[in-house]
Amino acid sequence: MPKYLIQAAYTAEGLKGLAKDKASGRKAAVQAAMKAVKGKIDSMYFSFGADDVFLVVDAPDNIAVASISLTAGATGLVNIRVTPLLTVEEVDQALALPNKYRAPGAD
Repeated sequence: MPKYLIQAAYTAEGLKGLAKDKASGRKAAVQAAMKAVKGKIDSMYFSFGADDVFLVVDAPDNIAVASISLTAGATGLVNIRVTPLLTVEEVDQALALPNKYRAPGAD
């Protein structure tokens, strides 16, 4: 199943919700959301700095992750960035594909 890195930053109101729900409550909410799209949390960490939460999730496809991201973002309580993660084998497969790309200005 594809993996995705989700980075999230709470708004001030979102941090109030985190304080109320506790970190374990937020994890349970995200687990339920992932289960609803047939995905699961691989790991979840809280941090401080530009982002408050880092997750690695398994999801069936981009549509499932987009659903989670759009729904959470629409609350206005959290800003989310999603990065698809590729395995070493997937990158090797990508590198093996024929490519006709020409850099700008190259001969």
